[in-house]
Parts: sequence; structure tokens; C-alpha cells
Amino acid sequence: MLVNSNTFDDAGVYRLDRHRALVQTVDFFTPIVDDPFAYGQIAAANSLSDVFAMGGRPITALNIMGFPDDLVPPETIAAILRGGLAKASEVDCAIIGGHSIRNPQPIYGLAVTGVVDLRHITTNAKAQPGDLLVLTKPLGTGIATTAIKKGFASRTLERRVVRFMSQVNSVGADLAERDLVRTATDITGYGLIGHLTSLCRASHVSADVDPDAVPMISNEIVDLIERGCVPGGSRENLYAVTVTVEWNNTNETRQILLADAQTSGGLLLCVAEAKLEKVLSILRKAQTPCASVIGKIGKRRRGGPIICMTR
Repeated sequence: MLVNSNTFDDAGVYRLDRHRALVQTVDFFTPIVDDPFAYGQIAAANSLSDVFAMGGRPITALNIMGFPDDLVPPETIAAILRGGLAKASEVDCAIIGGHSIRNPQPIYGLAVTGVVDLRHITTNAKAQPGDLLVLTKPLGTGIATTAIKKGFASRTLERRVVRFMSQVNSVGADLAERDLVRTATDITGYGLIGHLTSLCRASHVSADVDPDAVPMISNEIVDLIERGCVPGGSRENLYAVTVTVEWNNTNETRQILLADAQTSGGLLLCVAEAKLEKVLSILRKAQTPCASVIGKIGKRRRGGPIICMTR
């Protein structure tokens, strides 16, 4: 076993032989959008992302599904599965079966198996002082999907957030295979600050983040935060990092954004400064929603917060 749950990484990694390792992960959640096909796409992209965050390529997946069979018609279930299949097929991952149960709420996701070259594993435990922090997708999906459920989000925001969440993070494997990135994690339920905290702890480093450099899906997100469209998970994330983050007068709205619980978020990459331009070029060619340098890794600070907001 090369990577397990001890470092709160994105997936487990198990050595197969001298050259290869298995990458294994599982994820599922309840619907966050009304369209069943889009829900299937988002859930699958989210599950597949964990393998790409480790520098691997998914090869097979199993559907995991639960639903109240007296409320969800067969055509809705079929649409969800078609959405998941579409995303898996996009990255040459074969869905080879699965399992379903009766459940009071619909749930869907994938158990994914991938492979990775031992030379190209990107864990959250290899960050080095001087690495630049690059984020590949904007934040705000937790706030936006909460607003969608409450009927507060505009149609423009809804379409935008679905497009971002449906985009697979396969560029993570591209960068790893070119030896351009040694450390990566995907930003999901613990928010940017939560996942960065895990990365800093696993790598025994600290980080400085420019809160104004962190992109968000839309300026509409600010208004939604002020209207109270903040999921409980995001508020819990913010509370959890009280002792690990020095906010330095960062306003509450921006704090909530940085702690927002993401669904199928982007990758947070640690990039050596000499390799930054190559990485940004590949991210642009991969049509990532954004490719923003948001901070820098430093030596581990002793006796204080491990993440500091800077401007």
C-alpha cells in the first residue's frame, strides 16, 4: 500500500509490480440539479476526478445507485446512468457493472479503479517550499447548487455551474505523465481551505494564499452568500479551519467562498516556478475553466496557523 487514508488523500494507491500501481476510489451523492442526465454526468466526473488527482488513468468503474422505486420512474434512472456512462466513455473508462438498492433519496456515483506509473504518482504529501499553488476551476458550486434548490439562482448561473461540474479533471494525469506536477489534490467537500490544510499537513509545509486571486464561478455568488445561500457543509468547513488559517482581515464573504464545499471541483496543483508556464499552457489547451495562481508553499510555520491570507 503506497497511499492510504492516513494523509486524507483523494484515493488509495496499491503497488502492482515494479512499474505500476492501482488507484482506487468511491464517491456518490444525492441530486444537486434537476436534470437527471446532468446529475449523472456530474456524479461520474466527481468520482473519476480522484484518480486523475493521483496522476492515474481510470480503467473500470462500477455504478452505485440508490432510489425510492415508488417515486423515481425507470426513464429517470436510465437518464442518470446514461449521464455517468457519457463521462466515463469520455476518458476511456469502462463501466462494467454496479449495484443498486432501495433508498429514501436518490444517490448515484462510481467506484473507480485506475492505474498509475509509479514514477508519476501525485499525492498531497510531496509539496515543497517555493511551489506555486494553481487552481484549475473557480469556486462556488456549493453556494450555487444551494441557490438552485431554493430557486434563487439565475438560469445563466445554473448553466455555468453545471458545465463546470461536468468537466472531467483528466488534465491531472496529463501533467503528471509529463513530470510537470508532483503534488495535487481535487477540491471537493472540504472546500479549498480544507483540502489545502490536509495537503500542508501531509507535506509538512505551510501556504500563503491571496484570497483575491481565487476565482469564483460568477459575481452572482457574492449576492447569494449575502442572501444566506450557504450550505451547512461550507459553514462547518469554515469552523473546522479556525485554528489552521490566519485570515488577516479577509472579509466573511470571501472566507465562506474559500471554505465552500465543492462538488466536482477543480484540481489544486503544486507547481515548481520553473515549470509554471508549461503547466499553464497545458491547462489552457485542455480548456480548463480557469488556471489561476492563488498562492505559494512555504516552510512549515511552527506554533501558529499553517495557512495565511496575503495580498
